[in-house]
Amino acid sequence: MQAPLGMSSSSSISWSSYSPLLLTTLALVLLCSHLTIAKEQYHEFEVKEATVTRLCGTQRIMTVNGEFPGPTVEVAEGDALIVRVVNRGSYNVTVHWHGVRQMRTGWSDGPEFVTQCPIRPGNSYTYRFTVAGQEGTLWWHAHSSWLRATVHGALLIRPRAGVPYPFNDGNKPPAREIPIILGEWWNMNPIDVVRTATRTGAAPNISDALTVNGQPGDLYKCSSNGTTTFAVKSGETNLLRFINAALNTELFVSLAGHTMTVVGADASYTKPYTTSVLMIAPGQTTDVLVTFDQAPGRYYLAARAYASAQGVPFDNTTTTAIFDYGTGATTSSPAMPTLPAYNDTATATTFTTSLRGLRKAELPTTRVDESLFFTVGVGLFNCSSGQTCGGPNNTRFAASMNNVSFVLPSTTSILQAHYASGGATSAPAGVFTADFPANPPVTFDYTAQNVSRALWQPVPGTKVYRLKYGAAVQLVLQGTNVFAAENHPIHLHGYDFYILAEGFGNFDAATDTAKFNMDDPPMRNTVGVPVNGWAVIRFVADNPGVWLMHCHLDVHITWGLAMAFLVEDGVGELESLEAPPADLPVC
Repeated sequence: MQAPLGMSSSSSISWSSYSPLLLTTLALVLLCSHLTIAKEQYHEFEVKEATVTRLCGTQRIMTVNGEFPGPTVEVAEGDALIVRVVNRGSYNVTVHWHGVRQMRTGWSDGPEFVTQCPIRPGNSYTYRFTVAGQEGTLWWHAHSSWLRATVHGALLIRPRAGVPYPFNDGNKPPAREIPIILGEWWNMNPIDVVRTATRTGAAPNISDALTVNGQPGDLYKCSSNGTTTFAVKSGETNLLRFINAALNTELFVSLAGHTMTVVGADASYTKPYTTSVLMIAPGQTTDVLVTFDQAPGRYYLAARAYASAQGVPFDNTTTTAIFDYGTGATTSSPAMPTLPAYNDTATATTFTTSLRGLRKAELPTTRVDESLFFTVGVGLFNCSSGQTCGGPNNTRFAASMNNVSFVLPSTTSILQAHYASGGATSAPAGVFTADFPANPPVTFDYTAQNVSRALWQPVPGTKVYRLKYGAAVQLVLQGTNVFAAENHPIHLHGYDFYILAEGFGNFDAATDTAKFNMDDPPMRNTVGVPVNGWAVIRFVADNPGVWLMHCHLDVHITWGLAMAFLVEDGVGELESLEAPPADLPVC
């Protein structure tokens, strides 16, 4: 705290010489000046059906306020959000504020049956939380079944008034900021897609198109008239805020004729990194600066799949948008960028490993209280006797962490059950158990070419791992080659974490620990675990509550690639979960 105005902080007069009344007055002035910067915002989200036309057909989809994508929410760091969600649709729904820390406000995190029961048709629920200590691009989306295919939107967090972006050139902000939401489109109801797959045990249908801000673009039938177009001016530098809202597709992205300078990812600033291609996994966001200094004309932004799993079907189409310098020329086709091959893991790895945090990491370097090792991957369940299943050799697809295939409760949420127990160390009977394993139950060659079939079948369960408040947690996420190896984007609710390192093969603490970046690792909320590889993350468990960790490929969380951390209360009110709101939905 600084000395009062007119008094040097090095003055020989001590703080104790000032009266308590003066000190109290000064504290109130500082508090009030802080509060005038932050503000409270109210929004109403009405979840309802709307009719849209895509790929030569008309379809009814679920939307927020009739918009697809949904409304963009813009806040300044420190603002409080109050969002009333009214369900006018025919499905249960929740809304997750992807990447928001939700400090002590786990009741507003949103994953169905984890922190709340769903909002039933005809009912409502109000999410209340503060966006503090984060700046950049996040997003919101439905966290109930596959509704997020169309129920999603951008959450833009700017610095407080008078605070410049750290990447401003001479304190000159970008000329404009452009949210770019990448998504997927099905020519049928996405809820029907996943319900059919769940009933049969087969893999769900792949999407029929990729989209930019809800539009497929020029390379699809009946789509050119709706292609997303961004007007730009010669010489301007714009901030492009990318969000991958696709359900099941990691994406390479490139802009013809232009380079992109990455300055942020998952609402954390990065050291500037210039590249011609981005790789963004579902759930991730990436902020880039682009200077439009090319010959005036029209340029395609294009995105297509990074498909890391061999032999697994994927949407191999390409979505486009147009950046238009405003020349008025529309007779010639826009310039098209060169995108990497679908399976170009080397390019994906170069991108992810080139990101560095803007500032020195604030993480414990001398202690790790919880050293965890989680395997992640796909497996198969045997088909029930007398039943015909749609998976390979009459099986059902499954997925797991540490051989536990996560099962959502159905009678109450995990957080409600935990809160009702008063924080007891024993879990409420019938809702969850607190015995998620810290290590795989069986040690094997996780990335072997032929993993034993005896290891292909996980065990279903609703298990959480307990963490003491304030614990320093290091987690090795190890991909496996069970059934099919794949790059898995793992998202942790309620926390940002540092990515210390990633690599291929089996993690070996004896040799791989030396690769840890303890100086400027990137901070993210979603990490890509490389195909047949590993990633190491670290965070401090300073947010009490129940926090889901899952693969953000929705087909995988549907199959059970998830778990939850239960972080216990600390000491006092500021280290404890808030009480549940009065309007929390009931099951």
